[in-house]
Order: sequence, then C-alpha cells, then structure tokens
Amino acid sequence: MSQYERLTIDDIARLAGVSKTTASMVLNGRAAEYRIAAATRDRVLAVAAEYHFSPSQSARTLRNRSSGTLGLVIPELTNFAHAMLAQELEIQSRALGYQLLLVTSEDDPEREDEGIRHLLSRQVDGLLVVPSAVDAEAYSRYAQRTPLVLVDRRIPDSPLPFVVTAAEGMVADLVAELATAPDVNEVVFFGGQPDFSPSIDRLAGYRAGLARAALPEQEGWVWQRTFQRQSGAELMAACHAALGHYPQVVFAASITLLEGVLAYMKEHHLFRNPPRLASFDNHDLLDCLPVAVDSIVQDSAGLAAAALARVLALREGQRIQSEWVAARLLRRSTSA
Repeated sequence: MSQYERLTIDDIARLAGVSKTTASMVLNGRAAEYRIAAATRDRVLAVAAEYHFSPSQSARTLRNRSSGTLGLVIPELTNFAHAMLAQELEIQSRALGYQLLLVTSEDDPEREDEGIRHLLSRQVDGLLVVPSAVDAEAYSRYAQRTPLVLVDRRIPDSPLPFVVTAAEGMVADLVAELATAPDVNEVVFFGGQPDFSPSIDRLAGYRAGLARAALPEQEGWVWQRTFQRQSGAELMAACHAALGHYPQVVFAASITLLEGVLAYMKEHHLFRNPPRLASFDNHDLLDCLPVAVDSIVQDSAGLAAAALARVLALREGQRIQSEWVAARLLRRSTSA
C-alpha cells in the first residue's frame, strides 16, 4: 500500500461540504455557467488549492479531445544541439498553452519505440521526433494515430513531414573556405551514422565544398561512425593511423564529434601545433579555446517554431510542407 494518499474529486467535495457535481463544475471552470454561488465556488477552490488538487487530466482529455501536451523524442540531452532544441520547444510550447513531455532514445530504435508508445499512452496532441531509425514505416504507423513531425533529422524518400537545417550549402561554403586557405591541401570529414540524414547532407556539402575549391577528395579523408563524443576521439585516432600524420584541417559534422576531437587533442598534446578545426553546431565555450574553431550555427528557435507550427497545423487537419531552416556561419579563425 502506498504511503502517499491521492485525493479524488469526491474528497474535495466532502471537504468543501458540496456535492461531487458542484465540485466538478467549479474545478472545471463552469461555476458561472451553472450559476453556482460565489461563496460556494470560493470554498471549493480554496480546498483544492490547500490540497494541491487539479481535475483528472485523463477525464479532461476525453472531454475536450485535447490533453494540452506535446511529445518530444530526442536521442540524448548531453548533445548540446538537441538540448538547445528541446529548450526552445519547451519555451515555445508553453507560450502556446502546451506542456512538453520529453523522452530520450539514446539513438536506440527499440528504446525510441518504447518512448513513443509511452507518449501516445499519455494522449499527447502531437509528436516531435528526432528519429533514430531510417525506416519510414516505423514512424508512419504512429503518424496515423497522432500528428507527427520529424525534427533535425529527416528520412530520405519518405513522405513524413520534417523540419531540418539547410546544411548542405552552408557546409559547402565553409569547406570551400577551409580548402582554399594558404598551404592547405587536406581537409578531412568526421561524421555520424552514414544512413542518418545529417551525415548525408553534411557529407554532400563537404564534397561540394572540395569540388568548388578544386581539391580532389583522397582516400582516408572521410570517416563516419556515430554522433557520440567518443566517436570523435576514435575517428581522430583512426585517421592518424591511416594517414600517418594528423590532418591539416578537420571538419566535425556535430558538436559532439568536435568534443571528442578536442579531448583527443588534449590527451595527445596537439594544442601546441593544432590542426585547423571547424564544426557543424556551435557552443559559446568555443570562444574560450586556445584554438580557433569555425562553426555553423543552427537556428534552434527557428527549428522549434517551424516544427510546432506544423504539428499544430496537422492537428487542425491542414496540409503542410516540410521546411529547411537556414543556418549561419561563425568564423573564429584569424585567417578566414
């Protein structure tokens, strides 16, 4: 038996000395509609406040056909880009009158599926998902039950609506600059899971940037594993072993990969003569490093606003289009 006692509306009615029906009408904001006396209304509200009671969310959901909640699924909160996205979504959801419920997948499709089913059991009014799988069918079945929008990652060749950063062109601009810098003849790419759209889009931008700079891609320049921090360190070690030297320029396709690269550089004392570094994603702490890091800054607020607008439009039965949100380039290197 739990030591915690959960009050019901029957308890509130008894404590306030009114009927259950009267208590229900007051607590659901319908006292004026049913001409309940102000003194009675105030007494019920005072008892409810004293015991921190609010009407059942499940009952309210059934009555209003809305839970006032949205579900967010992200891989992990330690990823700064996803943490910023989650923060913006929470702030903007609250401003629109919705509570944001969050689960993490750790980029595990089974855990993600479990999290989505948990959110659906809470009757969320819509789902915002940073997908950890590339099988569109895995999400299409959920999109039939509730409005669903993919955020930050898309599934190529899928009709599922998405809101992602327009990465390819911005990466091409930055890589072209890196590749045409004086004495540079080598730019390597560290990416995450090859099948994930961020890797696909950012790698396409990398190759477009090399082509623009007339710098042919060489064997041992492209490395991909996961978007985890550890992968950044592992890719740095593997790249060094394959090339026989540390690369001149490293483009890390996420801030987490850059974190791994920096950890490796610290461990191996590479800050004395560091490679030139660039990253997709940004963190203010990059301003404090002993090495300059050019970075592509995603518009977290813009991603959140576009995703929320679309999931709520779907809820209203409207047709929507996917959206590519612009990013910006932040140059820190003195030679850029």
